[in-house]
Amino acid sequence: MALHRDIFRVGRQWAVTGFGLQAIDQRLKGVIDIKIAELWDDELIARRRAMPGLNVQDFEKALAIGRERFPQSPGSIAVTPDPAPMAVSEATVATTSQPTPTLRTEGRLARLAPRWRIRR
Repeated sequence: MALHRDIFRVGRQWAVTGFGLQAIDQRLKGVIDIKIAELWDDELIARRRAMPGLNVQDFEKALAIGRERFPQSPGSIAVTPDPAPMAVSEATVATTSQPTPTLRTEGRLARLAPRWRIRR
């Protein structure tokens, strides 16, 4: 996954973006990125710290800046799922849809215009 367009800090291995914490190594394709809602999940943070090859100083600095940038609000402890899509009746669709235009080509042939030519 490419870095989010809002970049607040770029370190050696981690960047603080509008998505949360993102690994700069694009070969990982966003597998170890941490979303804003997960910045305060201590179990996830402990699993990321235990990864081999992790630059701990850069990770700690990015985590501190990320937590400062996106503070934990009392209502954001539990991640809520996306709301279910609203049911739409067929009558509503029929009244709101626009009529489809009809195309008529019977008895009419296309007329091709001659090409412009430059005379010398």
